[in-house]
Amino acid sequence: MDVGSVRVGIAASDPDGILAVPVTTLDRDKRNNTDIDLLVGIVRDRQAVEVVVGLPRQLSGQEGRAVRLVREYVEVLTERIAPIPVRFVDERLTTVAAHRRMAERGVRSRARRTLVDQEAAVQILQHDLDTRRGSEFRRGNGGAPAAADPRDAR
Repeated sequence: MDVGSVRVGIAASDPDGILAVPVTTLDRDKRNNTDIDLLVGIVRDRQAVEVVVGLPRQLSGQEGRAVRLVREYVEVLTERIAPIPVRFVDERLTTVAAHRRMAERGVRSRARRTLVDQEAAVQILQHDLDTRRGSEFRRGNGGAPAAADPRDAR
């Protein structure tokens, strides 16, 4: 998810966790939380095993107002989708990259407004999938978790 102050971009992965695809963009409803109601439905309908949320830290790594707002939003969501875990990942510059990528594809700026949040969510999720898959390959067994060394049980 890419949680913004106006919209929330949603992406999902294939069952094998290889490819992130756009799902939808929800308009934020700070008064009635209908966006969270819709999001809960999406999580359940897609039988999500985990929710990955971009955390918009500042370039310095500090957590500013935007991070606080995302954490507050996710706190409400987490209560509603329990026991499905929610995990934060760094999302610095994903919206900028999403705008650039869409411009390269020829998407007009007016149309881009409604799609950029989905594109940012795709980039957040795809980066996370790639990073996790890379760490599994580094552990061995072609992506499967490495077998435990019996000497570690001492």
